[in-house]
Amino acid sequence: MEYLWLLIGFVLLIKGADFFVDGSSSVARLLRVPSVIIGLTIVAMGTSAPEAAVSISAGLAGNNDIALSNVIGSNIFNLLVVVGVCSCMRPFVVNKEIINRDFPISIVGAGLLIAMLVNHILGRMEGIILLLLMVGYIALTVRSALKNRTEGEEVKTLSPILSVIYIIGGLAAIIWGGQLVVDNASLIAVSWGMSQTLVGLTIVAIGTSLPELVTSIVAAKKGDSGLALGNVVGSNIFNIFFILGMSSALTPINSAPEAMFDLVVLIAISVATFLVCKWRGKMERFPGALMLLAYFAYTAYIIIR
Repeated sequence: MEYLWLLIGFVLLIKGADFFVDGSSSVARLLRVPSVIIGLTIVAMGTSAPEAAVSISAGLAGNNDIALSNVIGSNIFNLLVVVGVCSCMRPFVVNKEIINRDFPISIVGAGLLIAMLVNHILGRMEGIILLLLMVGYIALTVRSALKNRTEGEEVKTLSPILSVIYIIGGLAAIIWGGQLVVDNASLIAVSWGMSQTLVGLTIVAIGTSLPELVTSIVAAKKGDSGLALGNVVGSNIFNIFFILGMSSALTPINSAPEAMFDLVVLIAISVATFLVCKWRGKMERFPGALMLLAYFAYTAYIIIR
């Protein structure tokens, strides 16, 4: 039965992402703003819903040590796997606004997190600071959206109501499908003799990032690279500023010694990806393949340690 639910989960993920991307792109056209702005806001926050649900629920329960590793692992997966897979499937030109504004913000956010975790705890005050930074980032993005509104020729779009239905319905399918995949893949893995710890480090960590992966792949296939990359960068910013901010504001987060190493890995990956995008102006198949290899190497390391 687990195999059937696993299949249903993947179907919901793929079709949900299809509707979600269509609805989000339609909203961008209706509002006459670049799709990258929608990717950095609506799509990024929506696809980060599983991470938010896991981390904030743990915070409410007073047991949110998992929140930090969840966010770091998700951000590494987003950069190496989501961007890597999308560029291998279809090389894309990088939006200049992402490179000049959003990518540096995500790198600074990770660096700020290291500074906050010097004492191995992310307290309530740090959480409030992160939440305030999230508010500032959204304000900056909205301002950019209003400034970059375009008056071009009419393009066929969904109606406003249908666009919202597509977004809400697609997101619901993505979240439910992701949960079905994680739960049933975990059951199957345990039945094969994998330990719960190994399942948590691999299947569950990847599972909460499936919405970002599937949504970005669908967007890339439809030629909407702004939405695909915007989704990844926006999700990484949202994960640090909002999810960790909200979680630590509810209950201080204690960090394990390995968390600092993982954060350094995240920053190194972020800087390397930023430099490739800045230098080349696009993401091609060779860098994408290297990113996937790097993720497999990192996964092997965290399993061994």
